[in-house]
Amino acid sequence: MKKIIIAPSILSADFSNLACDVKMLEQIGADWVHIDVMDGHFVPNITIGSGVVKSLRKITRLFFDAHLMITNPEKYWRDFKEAGAGLIVFHQEILADKKKLAKEIKDSGVKAGVSIKPKTSVEEIEDLLSYVDLVLVMTVEPGFGGQSFMEDMVPKIKRLRKVIDTKKYNCLIEIDGGINSQTSKICVKAGADVLVSGSYIFSAKDPTEAIKSLSI
Repeated sequence: MKKIIIAPSILSADFSNLACDVKMLEQIGADWVHIDVMDGHFVPNITIGSGVVKSLRKITRLFFDAHLMITNPEKYWRDFKEAGAGLIVFHQEILADKKKLAKEIKDSGVKAGVSIKPKTSVEEIEDLLSYVDLVLVMTVEPGFGGQSFMEDMVPKIKRLRKVIDTKKYNCLIEIDGGINSQTSKICVKAGADVLVSGSYIFSAKDPTEAIKSLSI
């Protein structure tokens, strides 16, 4: 069986105790830290900036997965790279040149990813797959935590898995939105490699068991 990467989203963490929550993730077996960056324009919410990422980088060795839900990632991605992110994910729906952006990110020494909203098809990113290290499939509308999993996104995951395998792209599939012990199994069966989970882990009585339940 392939190793499933578990990437808890700190969007659901206690922001008054963020350092302790991130340290906890390291202790309970998380693989990555998923960092949701929102600008209040691309999505209707505002979260954290690169300064917070830089502060967190000092207290953990976990890999930082920065999901830039922002209108102009081409202007800001370097800040997150310098702050310690190892993966920069931008959205297909932005207006910037995505191939150029992916190349610039990878040339800087970190990984590049592209994310697609529920209404964006796999076909819209097929010509970008050879440029990125990861595709993030949103299984909720981006912008808020705690939403329910959209099961009609499962065929999209399967389609993406088929395209990547057929063309032998070196590209992981990450899923974000409503991931718990049940929906994680659906996503892994469909072809997911990385699972983002927020409220399911941080609201659990036993976060260690919650993480274990996602990778079984």
